[in-house]
Amino acid sequence: MFLPLIAIAWLYVALMMAVAEASSPIGSVLGAIVTFLLYGVGPVALLLYILGTPLRKKLRRLKETQEQNTSEVVTAEDLRPPTQETIASAQPDASGHATADAVAPVRKEP
Repeated sequence: MFLPLIAIAWLYVALMMAVAEASSPIGSVLGAIVTFLLYGVGPVALLLYILGTPLRKKLRRLKETQEQNTSEVVTAEDLRPPTQETIASAQPDASGHATADAVAPVRKEP
């Protein structure tokens, strides 16, 4: 609840530090940019990423359950009776090919 407010306040403080760096007689604009990135954007981005992990996990689980629910839907093609072609292809050895390797198993000598 207060996280966006804290993030905005911290970015404001970092921006004021960067302005002070840029307007200082011994400061530079490059130093101000680095100050803003390292003291403002970096920590806020890391904090938001870490605190957003539970929400990302919840959304991922929700998406996976929706995909499972949609994959279990029965279509009209599933309700059609099987044809002779599908019955023949489901039977073992319907293709006429050998079912095992061509090499015979090795037996023990009697």
